[in-house]
Amino acid sequence: MGELTSAFQVEIQSRRPRVVIVGGGFGGLHAAKALARLPVDVTVVDRRNHHTFQPLLYQVALAVLSPADIAQPIRTILRHQANTQVLMDEVVGINVETRQVSLASGATLPYDYLVLATGATHSYFGRDDWAPLAPGLKSIEDATEIRRRVLLAFELAERQALEHGWHPPLNFVVIGGGPTGVELAGAISDIAKLYMRHDFRHIDPSKARVLLLDAGPRILAAYPPDLSARAETTLARLGVEVHTATHVTGVGPGWVEAGGKRIDSVVTLWAAGVQASPLGKLLGAPLDRRGCVLVDDRLNPPGLPEVFVLGDLAHLDQDGRQVPGVAQPAMQMGDHIAKLLAADLAGQRRPAFRYFDKGDMATIGRMAAVAKVEWPFKAHLSGLPAWLTWISVHIFFLIGFRNRLSVFAAWVWTYFTFTRGARLITGDQRLPGWQDRVNAGPAEEGNAKAVEMK
Repeated sequence: MGELTSAFQVEIQSRRPRVVIVGGGFGGLHAAKALARLPVDVTVVDRRNHHTFQPLLYQVALAVLSPADIAQPIRTILRHQANTQVLMDEVVGINVETRQVSLASGATLPYDYLVLATGATHSYFGRDDWAPLAPGLKSIEDATEIRRRVLLAFELAERQALEHGWHPPLNFVVIGGGPTGVELAGAISDIAKLYMRHDFRHIDPSKARVLLLDAGPRILAAYPPDLSARAETTLARLGVEVHTATHVTGVGPGWVEAGGKRIDSVVTLWAAGVQASPLGKLLGAPLDRRGCVLVDDRLNPPGLPEVFVLGDLAHLDQDGRQVPGVAQPAMQMGDHIAKLLAADLAGQRRPAFRYFDKGDMATIGRMAAVAKVEWPFKAHLSGLPAWLTWISVHIFFLIGFRNRLSVFAAWVWTYFTFTRGARLITGDQRLPGWQDRVNAGPAEEGNAKAVEMK
């Protein structure tokens, strides 16, 4: 299973194999770095020139960190690897018969080994028309757009209050109770109640409402029930209104329909679902319902031993469960690529990949988090201990000394001074539905506040 033919092994042993890695995320970068000492020629292709540390994207979205704190050029990361080149381009075609990838620029790249690590994108469950109204969080561009909307809501309310003595209600709705949704909801509450409380003269940011909606029976469904309960308790203490078993059936400009009720929403954010990168479809291999490529324990799709699929794009079952599509497995899969290729070069059997789960964690506002620790000891942590664990892990995995130093300094400054230095609004100064609510007037606004959801 997952082995090359003898003829192909002889061919690649007679020259330096060409490895094309598509995607500069956790899986792709770890694969590239792991191949640094093997006698192979590596080409990394990504449509962006930078690697983004996605676990901290929400901190860019909520103005704690700047984009440069969590991103670094891929060329800079791999500059010391003599066997590696980087192309800023987009793969638009894959021919598994001729072993070539086609790029948007018109160029083609031949490969002996192909590594696909292009991750996942948002899934609106067939309602892509909701995307402009409820942005998700997967990229730097997404983060800066969310930052623009959240900060702009307060600015527009201040201007409206100054000019007319009233403003539409500041209700923020986050759809999806996974780690991203929980982190966004907690951070918005922090901004409103702690960091902006002295910045405005005509509005009271602390009166903003944050609603977290999830269709499931509890938030953080992938976490143990006790940590899920602690997370909900912490969010409630922050003033976040958590509504589980609440299906969203409509999203419009300035409103969300959920649980049979319409809720006014000055900013709506989407954290409810993801789907795999469409690149997996180009292989012609079996896919799961999210578009992930089904792979074996050598990370190969059926019948394609020279193709490896990593991270969010891969569907790998281990011990009767699917390996989660998060950063930790992607990094381990990337590291394992070197072992697989080294075995081929030595004419040996490829070692099977096995995911080693070290745990999961999510932050819930200022100095609070939940963490399921699996290594080096087993524990369920919450509150300050979990938050300190979260800080340590994220600082450790940030790429580059400058990034670690700047992020740590930003966190220290933020948490001790109650100020945030990245509160920049760029681009359009309009919000979906805002003008409609203003035109409705204060009398209607008084009767159209967010519905109390029970």
